[in-house]
Amino acid sequence: MDTSSPGAAGAIGGAAPKVVLGVSGGIAAYKAVEVCRRLVDAGVHVVPVLTPSATRFVGEVTFSALASEPAQRSLWDEGSPIPHTALGQQADLVLVVPATAHLLARYAAGLADDLLTATLLATRAPVIVCPAMHTEMWEHASVQENLATLRRRGVLVVEPEEGRLAGGDRGAGRLADPASIVARVLEVLRGVAAAGTGAATGSGDLSGHRMAVSAGGTREPLDPVRFLTNRSSGKQGHALAEAAARRGATVTLVTASALPVPPGVTGVHVETAAEMESAMLEAAAEADVVVMAAAVADFRPKTSAPRKLTKDEGIPDLVLEPTPDILAALAAGRRPGQVLVGFAAETDQVRERARRKLTRKAVDLLVVNDVTAEGAGFDHDTNVVTIMGADGEEVDLPLMSKLAVADAVLDRVKARFGQQWSGSAGN
Repeated sequence: MDTSSPGAAGAIGGAAPKVVLGVSGGIAAYKAVEVCRRLVDAGVHVVPVLTPSATRFVGEVTFSALASEPAQRSLWDEGSPIPHTALGQQADLVLVVPATAHLLARYAAGLADDLLTATLLATRAPVIVCPAMHTEMWEHASVQENLATLRRRGVLVVEPEEGRLAGGDRGAGRLADPASIVARVLEVLRGVAAAGTGAATGSGDLSGHRMAVSAGGTREPLDPVRFLTNRSSGKQGHALAEAAARRGATVTLVTASALPVPPGVTGVHVETAAEMESAMLEAAAEADVVVMAAAVADFRPKTSAPRKLTKDEGIPDLVLEPTPDILAALAAGRRPGQVLVGFAAETDQVRERARRKLTRKAVDLLVVNDVTAEGAGFDHDTNVVTIMGADGEEVDLPLMSKLAVADAVLDRVKARFGQQWSGSAGN
């Protein structure tokens, strides 16, 4: 999508979505002007809210001229007696560019001493923060702990980049590129639009359906401190859960990842393949859609030492055994009308291996990717996948964010199985 061209709002759907653009007092505030312009060009209704410190870096008049409404900056001198409540309730999304260390600390602590922080606490819409600060501040433990707190609460974070900083030095903490920020905003707005007025209302295109999603790489213990695992971050599975919830589904996420559980999703944390199998079979019993996105370890130690193994004892006699085939168990126990989606991470003979797995596992859809491809696979925010259907259809997706991949997978689920669900929603 060209996020700088008029007409891009068509990809969002419906009336122009309303975004509150919060600007806090950092040198990167000047880039918020470009974010504002790009959002308006993409068909978004932008309402700027500036902190008092922001006006030391950028002018209120600039935002008023470019945005959809005049900029606001005070709890006390606006036309509405409770401007933060009105902004928070009417927003489809709240975006903060830049989010300074001070702003993040106040938001994490629940302080509401200006219009922007009060709006952040008064909204139930998705919130995206875009941190920008000097490297030493970005890496400070307090900043990272505040971000971890906000992530646990469902706040989305567009990570800063490395590059030239104010003062001439280089390092981490540079505000993300405005185009990347706008692309993330539009992705989230597409999810909100797909869910009608939001997942919380249960009015999206997956409303009335239950989904079970797995994520992350399992850990198989060697002893109390060591384990066998893989490189899966869980990002794709968590993106699927997030997208499904925003589209109205009731989602259970069985995860072995340390990532925060998305808003509106029921999280079940597991560690081993056996724990994941038990949790997924339980969740799948009530689900209309089951998505096995986790990277389950293929092998585990036959026995786990009760105490830490030491070098003094020599190399342990390690005997491995297969872990449970969770996808096969889900296929064997699936109920009528249930949709089963599998994932395959490959490094060679990608399509051939995937087609064999599609047949062998008896899934309806298989999402396959070459984890050696640039920008794809483990721990990336992007992916390049092919969606294969049991009927032989194959859909190749270009490099895109994992949230966009998630929506594409859900679109295929709806396109293939939406008709058979039409009379069963809510059952």
